[in-house]
Amino acid sequence: MTQAAVSRVEAYGVQGARLRQDFFSSHKERLVEAAGVIAGKLEAGGKLLLCGNGGSAADAQHLAAEFVSRFQRERPSLAALALTTDTSVLTAISNDYGFDQIFRKQIQGLAGKRDVLLAFSTSGSSPNVLQALTQASEIGLKTIGMVGKNGDLMRKQCDYLLQVQSAETPLIQEVHIAAGHMLCSLVEYFLFEAKDRDF
Repeated sequence: MTQAAVSRVEAYGVQGARLRQDFFSSHKERLVEAAGVIAGKLEAGGKLLLCGNGGSAADAQHLAAEFVSRFQRERPSLAALALTTDTSVLTAISNDYGFDQIFRKQIQGLAGKRDVLLAFSTSGSSPNVLQALTQASEIGLKTIGMVGKNGDLMRKQCDYLLQVQSAETPLIQEVHIAAGHMLCSLVEYFLFEAKDRDF
């Protein structure tokens, strides 16, 4: 075991912890607001749609599972759908219209005004995610974006932007899933525990 390798582990841990702490400190109000929107839409009969590419697709699926199954408490299933999972739909749209349309076309067919879109993009410039946000806005969905430091293209397309101040994809993704877990926790709190239902 070399000291250089050990130091590398230590530095990564410190960097990730600092980034996460800074994110939650600067986004605490926005996280509460975004979770309130999700909770309100779910209570009104809407659903949460999620999308992203690669590791962000995994985050979308992970969080959809937390809503549909459970997060930290026993409670009824909540309506959430990752737009990354149906291979027949994804390949049909990619083949017929192009990969940049895979989420947009699903939103056209599946979304209504009571729904919310949660879109992940570490770069903030994924064409299919930008197309999804455009379509969601055209329908009238509320939109939440999770991005990295260079995600300004998504800023004007999101009602709530949750931006990690890093350009390193692994670190961004680590904070994104932590933020997603916080959204799950807050939605459960608002729907099943809070007495002042002001969302």
